[in-house]
Amino acid sequence: MPTTPALGDVLEIDDRTLLVFGQALDVAHDQPDAANALVHRAGDTLFLVDTGVTDAFRVALRSAVDRVGPWTRLVVLTTHGHPDHVGNNDLADELGRERNVPIEHYVPARDLPQMLDPAAYWIRSFSRVAGIVALPAPPKLAGDKVVSLFQPLRPFAAVTRTYEELPLERIALGAVPMTGWSFADGAVQVLRSQGHTAGHVVVHLRDSGLVHLADEGNGPCGVMQDADQLKLQTVLGAVAALFENGQATVLTDGHTFAVRRADEAASYLNGLLDQAMALQQLALSATKDKTPVDPHEFAERYGRGVTELGVGGANPNPMFTGMTAVNQLAEIGLRPDGSESGASWSRPALANPAPVAGMPRGLALVPAAIAMLRWKLQKKDR
Repeated sequence: MPTTPALGDVLEIDDRTLLVFGQALDVAHDQPDAANALVHRAGDTLFLVDTGVTDAFRVALRSAVDRVGPWTRLVVLTTHGHPDHVGNNDLADELGRERNVPIEHYVPARDLPQMLDPAAYWIRSFSRVAGIVALPAPPKLAGDKVVSLFQPLRPFAAVTRTYEELPLERIALGAVPMTGWSFADGAVQVLRSQGHTAGHVVVHLRDSGLVHLADEGNGPCGVMQDADQLKLQTVLGAVAALFENGQATVLTDGHTFAVRRADEAASYLNGLLDQAMALQQLALSATKDKTPVDPHEFAERYGRGVTELGVGGANPNPMFTGMTAVNQLAEIGLRPDGSESGASWSRPALANPAPVAGMPRGLALVPAAIAMLRWKLQKKDR
């Protein structure tokens, strides 16, 4: 296998598990990134974890499904709603028709809005950093351009449902209690992580000792508007402990084109956590004694620090680094001073709230009484 696999290359992890490699993002050359996908057989059930994007990747997936042994049922699991992971989700319908087998497809409910309107999601993401980092075009044009690369984009199959329609289960990831859903009598576990995106899940393949982080392992800090740094770092720590305790042996993710095993996986995950701490310290140093903070200057200094620390993450580029910088400002407690593009950021003034009067008095009783009457007539008090 070459150092950087080509789109659609396949790595055999064991006789029932394959990793199908995607590709990196190259907007300048109109190349979408395509996430790695897992093909895994548990008993007579075939599991596809993410489906990438592009027709070429679809062909690679179709070929891979026949390399893990016979199966008579198909379950497609989507880790999150970004277009590089969901473009070929309708492959579930296609394989079901061709093989005449029952099919299921599950997606995270909290990622449905971006799957239904990916352009709006990316436009909103770019709008947050307009005037702070260099964008190749205004947010709408930039968002439309990015989403246009991911074709065909079919995130839904005829059988698509959300995970949240299934009963939620308590699942122990090693010694760490988590929640999620299990399939094939527990052979495949889907765990809620919600760090990289609002609905993100990670997947544990019990019999292969494999944890697929998807994009929770993209880097030490989340990039997108709906990223949650605490949840991201929590799942990295939980999975690191799993490998340290010998309860998992293989680590895969959505974009690094690597399979890490045992101690190497634990070291990698702990390294991401160390990087997260270093970047938070960098943010504190860059904003110390500065009120307000110029977000453009902060993003430039943050970008230099990322380079010096050697923290790139998946698909490293100045635009994504700038988006991470904005998230880092919020993470250390700063807020924008206005709604205009490129507004300065400050820590909120810590002033005690004014006393609340409670029930109205005097003439103020009249509108309050009217409001109460309407409330009761509408039976909202029962």
